[in-house]
Amino acid sequence: MTTSSLGYPRIGEQREWKKALEAYWSNSISEDDLHAQLKEIRLNHLRKQKKAGIDVIPVGDFTYYDHILDASVMFGLIPKRYDYSGGPVSIDTYFAMARGNAELLPVK
Repeated sequence: MTTSSLGYPRIGEQREWKKALEAYWSNSISEDDLHAQLKEIRLNHLRKQKKAGIDVIPVGDFTYYDHILDASVMFGLIPKRYDYSGGPVSIDTYFAMARGNAELLPVK
Protein backbone atom coordinates (compact mmCIF):
# COMPACT_ATOMS: atom_id res chain seq x y z
CA MET A 1 0.00 0.00 0.00
CA THR A 2 1.20 3.52 -0.83
CA THR A 3 0.15 6.44 1.34
CA SER A 4 -0.17 10.04 0.22
CA SER A 5 -1.29 13.41 1.44
CA LEU A 6 -3.24 16.11 -0.34
CA GLY A 7 -1.30 18.78 1.52
CA TYR A 8 -0.43 19.98 4.96
CA PRO A 9 -2.08 23.01 6.57
CA ARG A 10 0.48 25.75 6.06
CA ILE A 11 -0.69 27.88 8.96
CA GLY A 12 1.14 25.62 11.44
CA GLU A 13 0.07 23.86 14.60
CA GLN A 14 0.31 27.05 16.66
CA ARG A 15 -0.51 29.45 13.79
CA GLU A 16 3.21 30.09 13.25
CA TRP A 17 2.70 31.07 9.60
CA LYS A 18 0.16 33.77 10.43
CA LYS A 19 2.29 35.05 13.31
CA ALA A 20 5.34 35.36 11.03
CA LEU A 21 3.33 37.29 8.42
CA GLU A 22 1.85 39.60 11.02
CA ALA A 23 5.30 40.22 12.52
CA TYR A 24 6.60 41.20 9.08
CA TRP A 25 3.61 43.44 8.35
CA SER A 26 4.13 45.23 11.69
CA ASN A 27 7.87 45.65 10.95
CA SER A 28 8.80 43.45 13.92
CA ILE A 29 10.91 41.15 11.72
CA SER A 30 12.86 41.72 8.53
CA GLU A 31 12.12 40.28 5.09
CA ASP A 32 15.04 37.87 5.54
CA ASP A 33 13.60 36.72 8.88
CA LEU A 34 10.19 36.20 7.26
CA HIS A 35 11.68 34.05 4.50
CA ALA A 36 13.71 32.05 7.04
CA GLN A 37 10.75 31.46 9.36
CA LEU A 38 8.41 30.37 6.57
CA LYS A 39 11.08 28.09 5.12
CA GLU A 40 11.56 26.42 8.49
CA ILE A 41 7.80 25.94 8.90
CA ARG A 42 7.59 24.31 5.44
CA LEU A 43 10.56 22.03 6.18
CA ASN A 44 9.05 21.01 9.52
CA HIS A 45 5.80 20.07 7.76
CA LEU A 46 7.71 17.93 5.25
CA ARG A 47 9.70 16.27 8.05
CA LYS A 48 6.53 15.44 10.01
CA GLN A 49 4.92 13.84 6.99
CA LYS A 50 8.06 11.84 6.22
CA LYS A 51 8.34 10.72 9.84
CA ALA A 52 4.68 9.65 9.75
CA GLY A 53 5.57 7.32 6.89
CA ILE A 54 3.71 9.10 4.11
CA ASP A 55 5.08 7.84 0.80
CA VAL A 56 3.93 10.61 -1.56
CA ILE A 57 4.33 14.04 0.01
CA PRO A 58 3.07 16.98 -2.05
CA VAL A 59 5.39 19.88 -2.79
CA GLY A 60 4.81 23.24 -4.44
CA ASP A 61 1.84 24.11 -2.25
CA PHE A 62 3.68 27.06 -0.72
CA THR A 63 2.29 30.58 -0.91
CA TYR A 64 3.03 33.68 1.07
CA TYR A 65 -0.59 34.74 0.88
CA ASP A 66 -2.73 33.43 -2.01
CA HIS A 67 -2.28 30.92 -4.85
CA ILE A 68 -4.17 33.06 -7.38
CA LEU A 69 -2.01 36.07 -6.54
CA ASP A 70 1.03 33.81 -6.97
CA ALA A 71 -0.08 32.95 -10.52
CA SER A 72 -0.54 36.64 -11.35
CA VAL A 73 2.93 37.44 -10.05
CA MET A 74 4.48 34.46 -11.84
CA PHE A 75 3.18 35.73 -15.18
CA GLY A 76 3.90 39.40 -14.45
CA LEU A 77 0.22 40.35 -14.41
CA ILE A 78 0.76 43.36 -12.18
CA PRO A 79 -1.59 46.37 -12.47
CA LYS A 80 0.07 49.57 -13.68
CA ARG A 81 -0.69 51.38 -10.42
CA TYR A 82 2.02 49.26 -8.73
CA ASP A 83 4.75 50.75 -10.97
CA TYR A 84 5.94 47.31 -12.01
CA SER A 85 8.53 47.44 -14.78
CA GLY A 86 9.32 43.73 -15.14
CA GLY A 87 11.53 41.27 -13.33
CA PRO A 88 11.00 39.88 -9.85
CA VAL A 89 8.09 41.27 -7.86
CA SER A 90 9.13 42.52 -4.42
CA ILE A 91 7.47 41.02 -1.39
CA ASP A 92 6.13 44.48 -0.50
CA THR A 93 4.47 44.83 -3.92
CA TYR A 94 3.09 41.31 -3.55
CA PHE A 95 1.54 42.14 -0.17
CA ALA A 96 0.30 45.53 -1.41
CA MET A 97 -1.57 43.71 -4.15
CA ALA A 98 -3.02 41.31 -1.58
CA ARG A 99 -3.81 43.68 1.28
CA GLY A 100 -3.25 47.22 0.09
CA ASN A 101 -0.90 49.64 1.76
CA ALA A 102 -0.85 53.31 2.75
CA GLU A 103 -0.89 54.43 -0.90
CA LEU A 104 -2.74 51.67 -2.75
CA LEU A 105 -5.78 49.51 -2.25
CA PRO A 106 -5.56 45.80 -3.08
CA VAL A 107 -6.53 44.51 -6.51
CA LYS A 108 -10.19 43.48 -6.68
